[in-house]
Formats: sequence, structure tokens, C-alpha cells
Amino acid sequence: MNISNYKKYISAETMMGPNCVRLLGELFDKYPLQLSSDDLVLDLGCGTGLTSFVIAKETGAKVYANDLWVSAEENGKRFAEWGVYGQVTPICEDANNLHFNERQFNALVSIDSYHYFAGEQGFFQEKILPLMKDGGVILIGIPGLKDEYSGHSEELLSVWLGKEAYMFKSPKLWKKLIGSHDRIESVVTWEMACFEEAWNEWLAIDNEYAQSDKQYFETIIKPYTCFVGIYVKLKR
Repeated sequence: MNISNYKKYISAETMMGPNCVRLLGELFDKYPLQLSSDDLVLDLGCGTGLTSFVIAKETGAKVYANDLWVSAEENGKRFAEWGVYGQVTPICEDANNLHFNERQFNALVSIDSYHYFAGEQGFFQEKILPLMKDGGVILIGIPGLKDEYSGHSEELLSVWLGKEAYMFKSPKLWKKLIGSHDRIESVVTWEMACFEEAWNEWLAIDNEYAQSDKQYFETIIKPYTCFVGIYVKLKR
């Protein structure tokens, strides 16, 4: 995926953390989605809809852009400005209470959000798996803890993250949380290669949250954390 195609859309207004397009690009390069205009993708925790826009452009599929913090009205206005309204449908629902049909989606993508709501055993099987068609693909990119520090997130990250430190888990732990199921063909987790690029692009913008993160980057973020890539392929 050529990230430069989306440079003008990546801004202080659309970014809510380390460059989500950079994370999405690595996922797409590693596990390309082969979709048609009739296929459906759920972008779960889409933020300002930037990832939803890129998914739509890269795959040609119809995208449901769901976020709890950003209203459907606000994202709808952006999609209209970007020329994808109709192909991308804005939704505002809690990930624990989604109102979609069973086996509705060919793919699910979640960038920099899955760790907020999916950190308990059983979430994937109970909340995600029923939404997915046979042969479906799930691609997730989230901040996490390097494998060698697994289980120590609160003691290592609390100064930076406070009570949210527990959300950061290692690639190996996320693989366990996805778990096994008769419908799952394979689960792959890894430390993503785009860590420094995605962080540098976030820290370079004029944003109070980025400036706050900057003071912890060299001492906490860079030594102990990573971005966790998760790929799940379902059986046909």
C-alpha cells in the first residue's frame, strides 16, 4: 500500500494517536484483503474515519465505520467531503453491543482501538466471531507490550498511562486471548515493524496529547512497548 496517496488526509484533525494509516499499511502489505464491491468490512473503533476511508479506497468494498467516541454525524460529514459517503457508512455503537447480523462481514479491521474493549478472555469468540462470514479475515493493529515484558504493563507503563496501563498486552498474550475455535483456521501475532515511523509521525503534529506522549517516548514507550499485529483467518 502506498501511504503517500493519503498524505493530505493525515492531519492533526484526523489523527488520534500514532499514524493509523501506517499501521493499516503494514497489515495490508502483510495480509492483503482480496475483496469486491459487494463485500462488507467492519472498521471497529475507526476514530475519525481515516482508516475506513483508506480501507474503502484500497479494497473497493463497502465499509461500516464504527466508533463510540466520534459521532456518526461527524464522521459522515468527513466521508461526504472525501467522496466515499455511500461506500462508507458511519456507525456509533459500543463494541460490546453491536447491532449487526450474524455472519455479515467478509473482513474486520481494528486499528489502535481493540485493546480498549477486547482484553478479556472470550470477547473474540462471543462478540467478533459471530459477525464474520466463513473464510473471513480479521486484521488488528494495536499498541502493546513487548513479549519480554509480558505481565508487567502496570509497573512499567503506569507513569505514562495511569489506570489504562493494564490494556497493553504482549503479542503472545493477545494470541491466547483470541483463543481457539472450530471456525478459526489460524491466528498470527507479531511485533509490527512500523513502530518508530508511526510514533514519529504522531509526535511531530501540534496536538496536546502528542506533546504529552513525547515526554515519555524515550524512557517508557520506546523501551517497553510495540505495536501488536494480529491476523485471524477463518475456515471456509
